[in-house]
Amino acid sequence: MSISRRKFLGWLGAAGLGATVGQKAARAASNKHFDGYPESNGVLFDNTRCIGCRKCEEGCNKVNELPEPDRPFSDLSQLDTKRRTTAKAYTVVNRYDDTGGGKGPLYLKIQCNHCLEPACASVCFVSAFKKTATGAVTYDASVCVGCRYCMIACPFEIPAYQYDNAFSPKVMKCTMCFPRISKGLLPGCVEACPTEALTYGKRGDLLRIGRERIRKFPDRYVDHIYGENEMGGTSWLYLSQVPFKEVGLREDLGVTPAPALTSGALSVVPMVVGLWPVLLGGVYAINKRKEKIEQQEKAQAVAAAVEATEAEAKAKMKEALEFQEKQKEKAIEKAVSQALEEAAKAAEEKVSETPAEDADKKSSKEDS
Repeated sequence: MSISRRKFLGWLGAAGLGATVGQKAARAASNKHFDGYPESNGVLFDNTRCIGCRKCEEGCNKVNELPEPDRPFSDLSQLDTKRRTTAKAYTVVNRYDDTGGGKGPLYLKIQCNHCLEPACASVCFVSAFKKTATGAVTYDASVCVGCRYCMIACPFEIPAYQYDNAFSPKVMKCTMCFPRISKGLLPGCVEACPTEALTYGKRGDLLRIGRERIRKFPDRYVDHIYGENEMGGTSWLYLSQVPFKEVGLREDLGVTPAPALTSGALSVVPMVVGLWPVLLGGVYAINKRKEKIEQQEKAQAVAAAVEATEAEAKAKMKEALEFQEKQKEKAIEKAVSQALEEAAKAAEEKVSETPAEDADKKSSKEDS
């Protein structure tokens, strides 16, 4: 069963139709079974060879064109914190110091284990996840409706959601570099590993390699290949120097494939899938209303700030004009006052000079 994102969103307005689809989707998911691909590929991780250099993280980041991390891959202080995969990091390495017998530190590389019968694919009612003949479990974002059922179903807690992508969020996870292995290339992490802690090849060959290492070095390894049978088997296999639970791997999963475990739950509650459109529609409406209110409040705040700024600017302009006018009046008054003073001074000088001039004129007449 495969539907488009647009068609699914069209169901948001019809709860009855959504319930019907939910019943059909639940039945489809509960009946899914994967026979697997005997000749599929996989990766064997040997934690006795891993040195925690994080080169695999860097290689994964590069080939998948993921965002650069806040701190460089050469910063090994990141290993002080236990991490899990995210939408921006398909693989991470964790360090374990407190392992039995003082054999630490040991490291564990975490990524999608590419189950032979994937839990994510078994619960996805739009077939966004598929197990391929290469061994990789791929994801088709074009049909994903964002229900995140895969995140709940995965026993290894691998799929991550792009919560920071508001328009077209995706479920992000390791794809075993499917585009690369389809061309005969190595996965980015395997190619980047400097110690051959990662080995890529046919799953059957990897199991034989793992058993041979355990046979040759019984004191170095736990006598078990993790992933050979866990959850029905995985394409990602592990060898360890200590019990797997001491390096963060679950030992309580059993050997039953995920579809056999999820089928009962999905058939009992078929309405869950049908109600997802209504639930997501409600969440979407709430978020849109919240965004609208925030935009209105922001617009009001901006308008108030602009109004206050304009009022302040007008007040300062008025004050400047008044000050300029006063300065102009003072300048005029000063100029007039100065002119009057100069005129009065000139008049006084003229009055004081008149008697002397008359005497000079009289003397001149008498001499003549």
